[in-house]
Amino acid sequence: MTAIALPSVRGETLDPSTPKVRILYRDGGGAIHLDWSREDLEAALQNADGTVWVDVEDPVDGPTELAEKILRDVFHFHPLAIEDALKETHVPKIDDWGDYLYLVFHASAIDPETDHLVLQELDVFLGLNFVVTYHNGAAAFLDEDRRAIERDPRDRMKDGADHLLFRFLERAVDQSLKAIEVLDERIDDVQDQIIARPNSESLQDIFRIKRSAIHLQKTFGPQREVLNKLARDPYKPVKEAHRIYFRDVYDHIVRIHDISESLRDLIAGTLDTYLSVMSNRTNEIMKTLTLVTVMFMPMSFIVGFWGMNFFGEPLAFRSPLPRLPLFLGSVAVMCLSPILMLVYARRRGWF
Repeated sequence: MTAIALPSVRGETLDPSTPKVRILYRDGGGAIHLDWSREDLEAALQNADGTVWVDVEDPVDGPTELAEKILRDVFHFHPLAIEDALKETHVPKIDDWGDYLYLVFHASAIDPETDHLVLQELDVFLGLNFVVTYHNGAAAFLDEDRRAIERDPRDRMKDGADHLLFRFLERAVDQSLKAIEVLDERIDDVQDQIIARPNSESLQDIFRIKRSAIHLQKTFGPQREVLNKLARDPYKPVKEAHRIYFRDVYDHIVRIHDISESLRDLIAGTLDTYLSVMSNRTNEIMKTLTLVTVMFMPMSFIVGFWGMNFFGEPLAFRSPLPRLPLFLGSVAVMCLSPILMLVYARRRGWF
């Protein structure tokens, strides 16, 4: 393997467009090197009793030439595997290349502003004594694991590269569980909003959450298959004694997959609730308008019947006085009829 110049990033603030390469190394004697020299990476990889973790973080806007150099010239991975790693939007999968594995996994998060699902692809190369993680942008779950190694360096890397991979995937699954919890809380908020003030924005929120839940469930299916293969298939870089750890993560993701299905049922129920509330609201409006119409129906009848021409110049009468009682009676009936209709409707329990 050929050593190349890698940028040291520990303790430095790099430009966001600059790739970050972090190297952690546990040698055969158990000593931990949290900032292993880039010039000595080849020697570390040749130590079969040691464990190397190389984390390559490229900018969000795309891969860099340095990342390709590391994968090609240092580790000599197959060009097809390198091409897959440098291109995002792959479904979760696992490829067996003999001495090493290449797998794609996703960590999930929910954007609190838009309720959109945010997937971060993690490309991993697992060898007998090394793990290479490649991702675009910062990965919170990897940072957590790195901090855990710094706090307890002797025990965190003692079980080998495949155990490191187990912990990476476990943290990624835990992050996806948090995404489901966020969606569950958002569904509760939308339900409360529907009961209190149903509007068109509530419907938009429901469909955004539904879209994220469906996308999340589609991601869990292939990831479940990846973990199932790691737990059962005899891959060379995975120790037989460590398959049980991947089986444990597999059980977690199966449970999360089931929870995501129930989440879709909750969303469907929320949509039904919205439609019922809006239908009831429409019925209340129509009932009110109908009641108002019925209340004023006697008044309309009286006006239409008499024509309300009490003080004109009829042929038989020169003076309007004889028609004054009739006028006052009509006014009284028109005022009392809506009140009587309202009392009747209240006694019948119509509103």
